[in-house]
Amino acid sequence: MKRSVFRLALFAMAASLMCQAAIVLNFENIAPYPNGNDILIQNFYDGGQASNGNVGPDLGVTFNAPALLICLNTIGTSCSNTSHGGLGPAGSELGALFFLTSNSITLNYESGFDTGFSFNYVAINSPGSLAVYDGLDGTGNQLTTLNLPLTPSACPPGYNAGFCPFQPIGVAFAGTAKSIVFAGVGNQIVFDDITFGSVTPGGGEVPEPSTAGLIAAGLAALGLLGRRRTCS
Repeated sequence: MKRSVFRLALFAMAASLMCQAAIVLNFENIAPYPNGNDILIQNFYDGGQASNGNVGPDLGVTFNAPALLICLNTIGTSCSNTSHGGLGPAGSELGALFFLTSNSITLNYESGFDTGFSFNYVAINSPGSLAVYDGLDGTGNQLTTLNLPLTPSACPPGYNAGFCPFQPIGVAFAGTAKSIVFAGVGNQIVFDDITFGSVTPGGGEVPEPSTAGLIAAGLAALGLLGRRRTCS
């Protein structure tokens, strides 16, 4: 009986760790492509609507009023001066986050996240910064800050964009974060692939070596190599 309980507990721990995935906001499918760079993101990532009425996934993430969707240039389509230039994550080349009427935007994540935070960004003229807080709306304790240096303007031919390519950046912190304030000069900085729980945009976090070794040893001992499980 004790051995069976141990087996179930070990397998549950292993399955939980292997099924964890960072949440990524890639700003796709908020609006038809191309668009006019005037769509407010609002509650799209909280199961609510963007300003065009499109409803998004319920991830518990909201943006304050100045947060806008920017249309990214692709080969054959020019809708802004910004592009991934054929680089970056697949399926994330059509939309990103920016602001025009303010020098900052605030992201709220009511349930909170920990470990780290990362994204891709481009800022060829004016640098930016961000601050992470343990309260909503940029309140409470400041868990970490991050300066965002200038990025190069070196887009491959055919994309017709000065703000290109995007560069990855991330930061680790202790505690549980509930809001992020992105700051910079309006119309001079663009963000994409915002990733919660990882210092690498898009995820890619793996268990610590000791944890991974324990999981591997436990799975081998339990003879699970020939069995299949899903994370659902």
